[in-house]
Amino acid sequence: MARVFDVIEYFDETGREMVHRVPEAGSGDFRLGSQLIVRESQAAVFFRDGKALDTFGAGRHTLTTANIPLLTRLISIPFGGTTPFKAEVYFVNLREFLDMKWGTSEAITLRDADFGIVRLRAFGRYSMQISDPQLFVNKIVGTQGLYATPQIEDYLRGMLVSRMTDLIGEVSKSVLDLPRMYDEIGAAVKAKMGDDFAALGILLKAFYVESISLPEEVQKMIDRGAGMRAVGDVDKLVKFDMAEGLRDIAAKGGGGGETTAGGLGLGAGIGLGAAMAQTLMGAQQQAAQAGQAPAQGGAAAAAGSIVCPNCGARNPAGAKFCNNCGQKLGGAGFCNNCGAPLQPGSKFCGNCGAKVG
Repeated sequence: MARVFDVIEYFDETGREMVHRVPEAGSGDFRLGSQLIVRESQAAVFFRDGKALDTFGAGRHTLTTANIPLLTRLISIPFGGTTPFKAEVYFVNLREFLDMKWGTSEAITLRDADFGIVRLRAFGRYSMQISDPQLFVNKIVGTQGLYATPQIEDYLRGMLVSRMTDLIGEVSKSVLDLPRMYDEIGAAVKAKMGDDFAALGILLKAFYVESISLPEEVQKMIDRGAGMRAVGDVDKLVKFDMAEGLRDIAAKGGGGGETTAGGLGLGAGIGLGAAMAQTLMGAQQQAAQAGQAPAQGGAAAAAGSIVCPNCGARNPAGAKFCNNCGQKLGGAGFCNNCGAPLQPGSKFCGNCGAKVG
């Protein structure tokens, strides 16, 4: 059996509900003589057959044929008006909603002068107030079929983001120029959306842009580029990054003396990072000297050996016979120190300066 409402009222403890339906489902049974209580910052709109009929302001109202003329045209009132009539009542919140949030659910793809094709995310806040309760109920409830506050917020947010996307595409040349234009963008969106909100019975009172940002990956690349320019030396930056990475690994295992799963404490991680940087520097120095070492070693080896005059093999200094072909080394014809041929009557070797004899 349908419930008959003799007292119709609604109190929103949160103050955040835009509109509340009585009853919450189906049509309510009301009777002439019922009491309608409307609180401050509320308006009550009778709704029937997809259309808002009569609107009541703050106060206590006794439903009669005198104060609901539009409704009485649509219902029959036999038996002195005691028969219930079917309708719904929407209590509309007339307070200003100050902390309404908006944001892009998907990244906006734009052409950028500095970065080429970019994908931006934008977020901010706005404030609004329902200025025409009957128009609001007709447009939002009657046309859109929305009366739950989250649904209405999503609908309004979609309208704002659509305008915001279009405006950024018009004014943006580089994402780096956008932060200084937040106030201008906010004012432009408010002006563009003013008429759209007014058509819904809503007054858009303020619109603010809090951030327009690039994806996190692109931001990291920008930060890294700034770091390279600040350091001025890519090699130093790489070493610094390695040390920082090792420090982070150590830090994940705990601070102070606590150790990671691999047995490294925070102090050890920092020390290992410094040691790695020193090792890299040492490796570079060794690489720079590597080209000189073979030549120096070869010269030293050549100075301490005897070349066989028969087969050309090198033999240790002081050897009397060649370890390759058995040729006798030294004697009057060759230097005992380096094996170089001697001129007849020479007292010193012309190649190494060793005394002959």
